Amino acid sequence: MSSESMPMEGLAALNGGAQALAELDDRDLIARAQAGERAAFETLVHRYDRDVLRLILNVLRSPEDARDVYQDAFLKIYRNLHRFRVESSFYTWIYRIVTNACLDHLRRRRCRPEDQAPEGNAGLREEALAGDFFDRQQERRLEGNPERQVLGHEIGRQIETALASLSPRERMIFEMKHREGLRLRAIGEALGTTEETVKNSLFRATRKLRAHLQGLR
Repeated sequence: MSSESMPMEGLAALNGGAQALAELDDRDLIARAQAGERAAFETLVHRYDRDVLRLILNVLRSPEDARDVYQDAFLKIYRNLHRFRVESSFYTWIYRIVTNACLDHLRRRRCRPEDQAPEGNAGLREEALAGDFFDRQQERRLEGNPERQVLGHEIGRQIETALASLSPRERMIFEMKHREGLRLRAIGEALGTTEETVKNSLFRATRKLRAHLQGLR
């Protein structure tokens, strides 16, 4: 039945139900979702999908790859939701699944040199997350003269090359720290490792990037 033919009281009930779910905390939503309530799981997805999608885009730098990993990650979250225990942080739990999915993809991509070329729209801005941004890829345009535009593209290419020099884990940690703004402890929890290990990986990643980019001004 379409929304046009649905009685007004039916629409009101649906809207009221969605609003009621949105007001629940994660623990209640998880309990309902684990009991098989699909709407509760969809509410959880909506609560975290922007953060998850931004992380995947920042790490993979490719909307096409990000879409695949995003769908794969939430499918894994759905299939494994029954294993989640409420005494843990749901945010950390889903981030661990997402980061593992990103790491797996990066490792596969490193084995395929033809997939290493940087995407032209790797700099998608956050507002592109609104709606189906995969179907509305935005163009990056540099203001100013042609020389500045060429220089901007060259700098972007060198940055992508520098990022590609990092191991999948180093790149993940670098992106989570500097693009997502996560604390080292939160990154360690998401990756299932210690804060000290994260700090060491971040140090190595930063040193590699500086070595690659030392000629830029």
